[in-house]
Amino acid sequence: MSGAAADTKALEAQAQALLAAGRGAEVEAMLRPILAGGSGPVGLWALLAQSYRVQGRVAEARPIQEMLVDALPGHLPTRFDLSETLLLLGDFERGWREYGYRYSLAHTTRIERKVQRPRWDGRPMPGQTLLIHDEQGYGDTFQFLRMVAWAKQRSQAQVVLEINHEMASIARRMPGFDAVTLRGELPPPFHAHCEMMSLPMVMGLKLGDLPGDPMPYITALPDRRAAWRARLAQYSGLKVACLWAGRPTHMNDANRSMSLAALAPLGQARVTFFSIQKGPTEGDALRPPPGMNLVSLSPDIHDFEDTAAILSEVDLLISIDSSPVHLAGALGRPAWVMLPLLPDWRWLQGRDDSPWYPSVRLFRQTEWGRWDQVIARVAAALADLKAAPALDSARLR
Repeated sequence: MSGAAADTKALEAQAQALLAAGRGAEVEAMLRPILAGGSGPVGLWALLAQSYRVQGRVAEARPIQEMLVDALPGHLPTRFDLSETLLLLGDFERGWREYGYRYSLAHTTRIERKVQRPRWDGRPMPGQTLLIHDEQGYGDTFQFLRMVAWAKQRSQAQVVLEINHEMASIARRMPGFDAVTLRGELPPPFHAHCEMMSLPMVMGLKLGDLPGDPMPYITALPDRRAAWRARLAQYSGLKVACLWAGRPTHMNDANRSMSLAALAPLGQARVTFFSIQKGPTEGDALRPPPGMNLVSLSPDIHDFEDTAAILSEVDLLISIDSSPVHLAGALGRPAWVMLPLLPDWRWLQGRDDSPWYPSVRLFRQTEWGRWDQVIARVAAALADLKAAPALDSARLR
């Protein structure tokens, strides 16, 4: 490796470490002089774009990423990075097209479905069978399940929905498809297929199409609701479900998750919090922060049916970006979501509501890593809600 190449590699490693710590301004200051002439190593340009994103200046990253895609059209990770920026900015038309390159990355090739049938192109196919299959996380599936019925209407086909085992019972109660098959099983014969998260590209989804009909599009089981209603009846005041950490293997988990201790300022009189946290930090709820009335429901949550029932019986969900947020939104239940400065693309920018979910309210970081500021705003909103004369879902939004 030449000296110049070695210097570039060292600079890239230094910049990546700073970006992981949210120190985008330092990376920008480091790279701008090197790239001021308009040329320079591609990797440094990509890091400059990311430095803007980390600072919340996503629109400034876009022209750099577009330049890189034009220069390297076959470099598919660059196209995927651009897709996330476009979708975050609300440019759905091009964003969905570029998002189609998501299977070309090192960490996504394992989830690509190798199918010996064409991908549906959005045209009617009456008398034929269309397989629609989920592909990514639970939250993604909850979010895009609404489009299965739209695809059936557009395609005029017999629609088979292939879905993960954990969500199958909920999905089976939805309209808009003709059969369900489970991931890992051999589906019935079909003529075309489409990944659930490719439906927006195929169908030309626009912001104005959201949230779409019907809304809500998921329901909780009546018997589970009754059981949890009885379980929660002993608690008075405002009932708030909560969780503070996501799946540790998620690529952005370090930025979206926090500790239970960070939620301590939310504790106030006449509010009972119910932990629905699952995973490695589930046990933290047994040692709640001082002043926070917290009850752990996690040991008795066996599946998403339980979670759906709980969300249907409490007054509110307060959570980081997680699959229960998407479940609450799909149920039409109130949810307040705490977002990092650079959120996932689906939450867009500069707004405290979500076009995907009318019942969801967003609380965003304004500085990298400053959850304390977000939690202070959530605590103030909770106090206002508690002080209101009557509790209704509309005020929770």
